[in-house]
Amino acid sequence: MIEVQNIKKSFGSLEVLKGIDLQIQRGEVVSIVGPSGAGKTTLLQIMGTLDKPDSGSVIVDGIDVMKLTDARRSAFRNKHMGFVFQFHQLLPEFTALENVMMPALIGGVSKREARHRAEELLDFMGLVQRASHKPNELSGGEKQRVAVARALVNKPDVVFADEPSGSLDSQNKQELHRLFFDLRDQMGQTFVIVTHDEQLADLADRKISMQDGKVITFA
Repeated sequence: MIEVQNIKKSFGSLEVLKGIDLQIQRGEVVSIVGPSGAGKTTLLQIMGTLDKPDSGSVIVDGIDVMKLTDARRSAFRNKHMGFVFQFHQLLPEFTALENVMMPALIGGVSKREARHRAEELLDFMGLVQRASHKPNELSGGEKQRVAVARALVNKPDVVFADEPSGSLDSQNKQELHRLFFDLRDQMGQTFVIVTHDEQLADLADRKISMQDGKVITFA
């Protein structure tokens, strides 16, 4: 589903990615691990089209996404990709329901359909009673589940998660980890997860280890 070919990326004189090659199959849950500075987040952002490499290609479902115009790449990302970050990044002035609806509305879905999708996802997350609450009225675990629902509202093929459980306590971490696998099993999404959490990394179908801008092991 995703094929990364010879990706290189530098920031000034610092070479962050030194020729990355990897493939991710549809329906896989893949973890990417390694020490800070290994290039994990940079690789995730490039695969998710949030950043561009200096050279190399990212092919998603047969499409070289780096050859798309900025507008077409943005539209492709909105339709086919979802994102979950460490600090949820919910918009504080909107309710949980409105936050989940946002990517669908941006993608041109009608308000009625966006609301229907968002309500279904919040129900799946066990948050239907919290739909009208704003982020400051939600617990950390609830906010992150809202963020996962937002990532899924456009029915993406792949969800990219960057340290998704990094800000959660042990119980909420375990619940979020189970949620990823439940979603894969029930909705068929592919998950690519950058994490320092060894428990989550070991649960994945495959663990990719990085060091000094290179992939050093596939497990």
